[in-house]
Amino acid sequence: MSQHIGYSANARLRWTEVLPWVFSALVYYYLPEYLSLGARVLIYILFALSLDLIVGYSGIITLGHAAFFGVGAYTCGILSVRFHLTDPVLSLFISALVSAVLGLVTGAIILRTKRLTQLMLTLAIAALCLEVANKATNITGGADGLSGVSIAPIAGLFNFDMFGKTAFLWCLLVLFVGWYLVRRVIFSPFGASLTGIRENNLRMQAIGAGVYGKLMYVYTFSAALAGIAGALLTQTNQFVGLNVLGFEPSGELLVMLILGGVGRMYGAFVGPIVFLIAQDFLAKQFPEYWTLGIGVLLLFVVLFARGGILGMVDRILGLFKGSAK
Repeated sequence: MSQHIGYSANARLRWTEVLPWVFSALVYYYLPEYLSLGARVLIYILFALSLDLIVGYSGIITLGHAAFFGVGAYTCGILSVRFHLTDPVLSLFISALVSAVLGLVTGAIILRTKRLTQLMLTLAIAALCLEVANKATNITGGADGLSGVSIAPIAGLFNFDMFGKTAFLWCLLVLFVGWYLVRRVIFSPFGASLTGIRENNLRMQAIGAGVYGKLMYVYTFSAALAGIAGALLTQTNQFVGLNVLGFEPSGELLVMLILGGVGRMYGAFVGPIVFLIAQDFLAKQFPEYWTLGIGVLLLFVVLFARGGILGMVDRILGLFKGSAK
């Protein structure tokens, strides 16, 4: 009984959790020139949430999460260009389903391995997906990418405009649904069991927790979320290229999580915002050396902000509370 009370207490919405949505509303109304960048940030927040579920909460090591992101992106593009299916909701659903199936099939192999083997297998699967997309020119467009993607107005009313207003609001709505689902998973007995698996896999097996089944479930769910994020990118850009399947998106996403704070949920919000805004600013000011700036930022966080930006904020707040006493 006390255990369930603990879960319900943790699941209660705190006032600080409203801040991301208030901030998004302020961006929409007061920074309309940045809505296209804002939509990209929202997409990567959803992508980061999907990765944090398996890395931060479940302890699954991966550098190939872009495989699900890219498959979702290509599924949405192929549905539009080859099958003339342009409904945004239906294309998101199908993209999530295809990515989930890929997660289920690959997870059945990956989750039976550990550490370096697991890491290499995730990279191999991402590389295979990239090569398939590169060679299947008639379907994916190959190295030229898949252009001519057309998305119908949302609910038959809201067209994707050149200013990014509809894209921003659409990405915000989908992110809210994804955040709600992830939050329900994390603040539940199932989420607690995932943390137990991350901390001590053998002990969880010893008490009969069904480790493999739980990891399969969360891996498949994470793959579906990543597929939705990829499909959103295709819908907003109306183009999809091979870059969505490369090592770079997976590496950048991991950097975003480290910046924000791994296993913190809202680290998946903070990291992409800091990374993408810094990338945009540095690319404008120093086009040839912007990656150096990102590297310096990451080094600073790793050396002086253990636990990411949120971990640093926690320590600062702790110092203020200590001095107040």
